[in-house]
Amino acid sequence: MTIKTKLALIISCFALIILSLNIVLSYFTVRDNLRLDSEANMMLTANQIAISVEQSRSVYNYVKLTLGGKMSSDMTDAILTMTSPERVSQKSLGTNPSLMEITGIDPNRLDERQLLFGTYRYKNDQVLKRSVAEAISQNRSLLVDTRINGKRVLESYVPITNGGEKPYVIRIVSSYTPIAEAIAKQMISQLIVSLSLLVLMIMGSYGMAGGLIRPIRHILDQVNVLASGKLETRLKVGSFDELGLLAHKINIMADNLGRYTAEMKRKNEENRSMKEYLESIISQTADAIHITDIKGQVLQVNAAFERLYGWRSDEIVGNVLEFLPDSEMDGRLIWRPETDVIATAESVIAETVRLRKDGSPVEVSISVSPIFDQAGKITALISISRDMTEHNKMEDLLRRSEKLTTVGQLAAGVAHEIRNPLTTLRGFLQMQQRARVVNIMHTDVMLAELDRINLIVGEFLILAKPQAVQFQTRDVRFTMGDVVSLLDSEAHLHNIVFEVHFSPSPILVHCEENQLKQVFINLLKNAMEAMPKGGRILLQVEEDDQGQAVLRVIDEGEGIAKDRLQKLGEPFYTNKEKGTGLGLMISQRIIEGHRGTLKIDSELGRGTAVTITLPRVQEEEDHNEGAADIAK
Repeated sequence: MTIKTKLALIISCFALIILSLNIVLSYFTVRDNLRLDSEANMMLTANQIAISVEQSRSVYNYVKLTLGGKMSSDMTDAILTMTSPERVSQKSLGTNPSLMEITGIDPNRLDERQLLFGTYRYKNDQVLKRSVAEAISQNRSLLVDTRINGKRVLESYVPITNGGEKPYVIRIVSSYTPIAEAIAKQMISQLIVSLSLLVLMIMGSYGMAGGLIRPIRHILDQVNVLASGKLETRLKVGSFDELGLLAHKINIMADNLGRYTAEMKRKNEENRSMKEYLESIISQTADAIHITDIKGQVLQVNAAFERLYGWRSDEIVGNVLEFLPDSEMDGRLIWRPETDVIATAESVIAETVRLRKDGSPVEVSISVSPIFDQAGKITALISISRDMTEHNKMEDLLRRSEKLTTVGQLAAGVAHEIRNPLTTLRGFLQMQQRARVVNIMHTDVMLAELDRINLIVGEFLILAKPQAVQFQTRDVRFTMGDVVSLLDSEAHLHNIVFEVHFSPSPILVHCEENQLKQVFINLLKNAMEAMPKGGRILLQVEEDDQGQAVLRVIDEGEGIAKDRLQKLGEPFYTNKEKGTGLGLMISQRIIEGHRGTLKIDSELGRGTAVTITLPRVQEEEDHNEGAADIAK
């Protein structure tokens, strides 16, 4: 339903209500006025009839009583007949259809036998007695609206008094039908007029509504044009009323929408360009990229992912990627970075092992980062994988090269450490050869020296011999102690003392022990070389507040300048004459492979502190694993 129709209906309903009220009010007004007029006319008619009847009755009595003897009987009968009240009553009833009965009533004898003239067919005794008495007592005409025999009628009571004669009352009964018909006719004409006015009002209101909403229709048409996207359209403001103000505000809205739309188009174009740019980077990069939701279902992969892992995009998108082996190649538990990223909402990067489609393992460096929505909630994860196979081979070669260099550097100290007990053995053997007697005390000393030689040679061989990488749970206090024992004699040669502060409780880590020894040897030798005049090297092994294993090597050397401190760990960066600059880099890589950190703090003239943090293994877990191994 249009606004025009609604407005026309509202105006028409309002007009209908007004006309209805007018009809109702007119009905009551017209009814009362017509009734009063009709009753007044009826009363006038009754009075006139009463006067005529009284005159005829007076003439009748005069002729009968006074002239009856003086005139012939025929003339007397003719005059009496013409002046009889009965004849006047019948004549009045015949000429006026609304009259129903005319009766002359003696107020002293109210019964049908004592009627003065007329009839008493329309009986209404109770009203008759009361009305006759009231008319005589008040000496005025009386009109009564009543019902007789189920018909509504008007009774007129006219009192007649003639000098000394007894008063009597003329009762005239007239029908109410002419009054009702007059009222009905008036109401019908009033209703016809009202309906005509209503029709004219509806037509006028429809036209008026059209005129009123014409500006609104114009505004609506222009708004539809704006809604279609033609934001340059403007409304003409021809007035300063509410509609003019509305048009002005719509023009302001169109201006704002135009600016906002232009800005949105620009940003949309920028987003489209950025999306194409990012998709190009993702598709062209050499690193394998795949995006998953928080449930692990793959949303998107790039071409490098297909080449690295072997799955095509249509095979893996929408499915959960099953590329986690039971354990890593070195026996460690497999790393699940998605869990860490969802828990911490931070990016995680580490080296691990994943499976290709054909089930073959591949060493990768994988970085997992969260993707947030506008509310800051994680909706997806993006993983970037890089094949580290060749890189790890090269690092292994570098590690072996550094190990050989370390072995060469340790050879002189080991030889010196072995020569001292050999000299003792040779001396005791010469003494026993001369005495030709075996001295038990000498034998115990000789065996102790042989055990020391065996220990030193064993540690040296463990370091020098290539070992398969196998992660195991070890107490790093003993690992650090073994390295201290190996380098202790060399430290004494340089007037250096190792000061050890180890935790009284076990510090267990999941590690490849030989690689950690290589790191510790490298750090201790660097500390010793930084102290050419001797001094003290503090070694600490403890647990921090977060349950991590913390190892510190603190020397009293010359320290490192800040500009050089930033370059430490870079390949081939060194300040030693015969150094390669690979030792610290390899040490950092080894610690990262253990998912730990290596931090160097130094200040010129105050020494250097190296802090290694490794994930600690709880004793209960190791105990349970050991019990399970024993049970097997």
